[in-house]
Amino acid sequence: MRINRCGSAALLVDLDDLEEVLGLYAALDQQRPEGLVDLVPAARTLLVRVDPRCADLAGVEARIRAVPVHAGERPDTGRVEVGVRYDGEDLAEVGELTGLGERGVVEAHTGQEWTVAFCGFSPGFGYLVGEDDRLHVPRRSDPRTRVPAGAVALAGEFTGVYPRESPGGWQLIGHAVEPVWDLARTPPALLRAGVRVRFREAS
Repeated sequence: MRINRCGSAALLVDLDDLEEVLGLYAALDQQRPEGLVDLVPAARTLLVRVDPRCADLAGVEARIRAVPVHAGERPDTGRVEVGVRYDGEDLAEVGELTGLGERGVVEAHTGQEWTVAFCGFSPGFGYLVGEDDRLHVPRRSDPRTRVPAGAVALAGEFTGVYPRESPGGWQLIGHAVEPVWDLARTPPALLRAGVRVRFREAS
């Protein structure tokens, strides 16, 4: 663990892998240091934002170093269900890559709980990690210039839902029946860091 200061109101914690990030996120969320404003995870880092009026960075850093972290523990900042029509252009290819077949891919995707590990790429795009590795597949060798909003996809260890139309290189297995990004909603993003997600097959 390496901790660097980011100005007067944040600490950037560098960790060895995503499992350590999730473990530290979960630990700090459960035992929040005084003055903690926000936790912003990424693939190998956790940004800890504090209110300097309530806590000093040295004290928060000491608390971070002292908190017991269990790699593999997942944060739980809320729970949502996402309905999906499994009709993606790459579903058959994913079935072949995994050896599960199309139906097996659907069952594996809906049969486990996913956690939004972090967000990035575009507003509302969550990188979700699951409970087993059967759906780990490579990115497409030929990314698409246009992926429709709501597309449900796989790449590496992650699944995700494209919040808006954009380019993308993930394997498309379906599409969400309701928007995951809606500016009329508070907050606009349905998939936020730490949220637990269950995918449900929709007709």
